Amino acid sequence: MSYVPSVDLQDFVSGDPKRKEKFIKEIGSAFEDIGFVALSGHFLPQQLVDDLYAEIKNFFQLPQDVKDSYEIEGIGGQRGYTSFGKEHAKGKKEGDLKEFWHFGQYVENDEKLAEEYPDNVQVNELPAFNTIGEETYKMLEKTAKYVLRALAIHLNLDETYFDDYIKNGNSILRPIHYPPITSEPKNAVRAAAHGDINLITLLMGAHGKGLQVKNHNDEWIDAIAQPNELMINVGDMLSRLTNNKLKSTIHQVVNPPRELWGTSRYSVPFFMHPVSEMPLNCLANCVDDKNPKLYDDITAGEFLNERLIELGLIKK
Repeated sequence: MSYVPSVDLQDFVSGDPKRKEKFIKEIGSAFEDIGFVALSGHFLPQQLVDDLYAEIKNFFQLPQDVKDSYEIEGIGGQRGYTSFGKEHAKGKKEGDLKEFWHFGQYVENDEKLAEEYPDNVQVNELPAFNTIGEETYKMLEKTAKYVLRALAIHLNLDETYFDDYIKNGNSILRPIHYPPITSEPKNAVRAAAHGDINLITLLMGAHGKGLQVKNHNDEWIDAIAQPNELMINVGDMLSRLTNNKLKSTIHQVVNPPRELWGTSRYSVPFFMHPVSEMPLNCLANCVDDKNPKLYDDITAGEFLNERLIELGLIKK
């Protein structure tokens, strides 16, 4: 495949069985073929997108010492600020050319999970940053729930198979700032080639060139969404669960042409994670003689911990 297909979530939620079936077929085929789609018809209003980007730019323009005060030691960067160059892709030594923030789950009616997850970090200088971040988180989480319902049907599971696993799940909203490049970056890029850890990723801000996806012919293709679209991709957890029926696609954010080095880039991925106890054991209906089981049994929490160590965010 030489392009990223577009789908409309309103087909799935329309109440029209034919439109619903059309969406399931389109997104299922895309996630088997390339692992990416551009999604319109989501639950994120444009005004909220505009407000979030304004607040993100306000935050990353704060003095460095103020931003550093929101970098919390000992939690693997799961909440608050992570400074420039600290995260690297699996197998890479060079840090990515980015700084970022993490909003996490707003737990409802579950004391155990409220204790398990780190608290969200409040930015005192920018009160709207906190409230707009929470609202965006919830709208992207709602969108992801319906995408996973479609995928459950595609996988011949109950439509609500994922619902209990993702309720109060360990999902992350990550506003990213790729600052202007001021010197030759040697071997570093804005985000080195990687697969995502989670079930699915919903990406705001994939407009214009930068994000690239590797297809099955090992070719890098540009993934460019329209202003009203989110870019959605399969993560490693969903790939494991489906015995690689749904593909977790390698992707990267390349450095811009030299004449654009002086510009910032912003993007906002939402990483949809389940609760830690979710088993990622390969689904029985995704394993047969032609498709033998590829992965050992593991829980989502165990897998996440392994990957955070590989990314250099937590120590063994």
